[in-house]
Amino acid sequence: MPRPLTTWQDQRVVVTGAARGIGAAIAERLVSLGSRVLVTDLLQDELRRTADRIGAQYISADISTEEGVRSVVDGARDRLTGVDVWIGNAGVARGSGLESPDLDWEISWSVNVLAHVRASRLLLPEWLERGSGRFVITASAAGLLTVLGQPSYAVTKHGAEAFAEWLAVTYGHRGIDVHAICPQGVHTDMYPGPGNDPVADVIGHDGALQPADVADALVKTLANGDFLVLPHPEVKDYFAMRAADTDRWLTGMQRLQARVDEAGEAR
Repeated sequence: MPRPLTTWQDQRVVVTGAARGIGAAIAERLVSLGSRVLVTDLLQDELRRTADRIGAQYISADISTEEGVRSVVDGARDRLTGVDVWIGNAGVARGSGLESPDLDWEISWSVNVLAHVRASRLLLPEWLERGSGRFVITASAAGLLTVLGQPSYAVTKHGAEAFAEWLAVTYGHRGIDVHAICPQGVHTDMYPGPGNDPVADVIGHDGALQPADVADALVKTLANGDFLVLPHPEVKDYFAMRAADTDRWLTGMQRLQARVDEAGEAR
């Protein structure tokens, strides 16, 4: 179980994928709580505007590459004098169905999984030496359950959540605290909200949240010392059902997929 984080004052925090959406909301909330924050994203102009608006440092980088991740870690060490909390929020949703090209899979693996692996390789030696550090991964409810229509997203978000679990199991007893953020629908550019297509309606079944709601859930959950950050509490019940009766859960998901197929044919 992670140790509770009850104050963000003077915490040195990096947030990836923070030009807008969930990342920007998390960064803004943590700055307001007294953290020293560095944000990063590929979207240079939006990133700069967000950083200026909330009072954060920024570095534009491509974290799908080893060089990009290293530039952010090195930049944070230079500008913040170190990293206490790494929030790996950047993510991509590429492709649809089995026809998704290999390039979409490769980019999904690089951003949704390998970016976390590469960041942890660079951060953990120092954290282990001092006996503290906190690694947060935005894994999505897709990482605990699945998502219809996007195999590359479902599979890599499972990988992200699994990597968070592995980090927690392997290094938790040595002072490394790990968390996985697993919301369902959140109003961002990646998810337009329910009412736009059948899959979006499924994702938004329990209501689409605002990015600020995810930031609130993160702060509250870390104060409690829980591994899973669940902005949609219903996800915990779905996850328990999936584990307790996998066949029943799969049958239910198949019914949802059938409805999506029917809706698509009707269009």
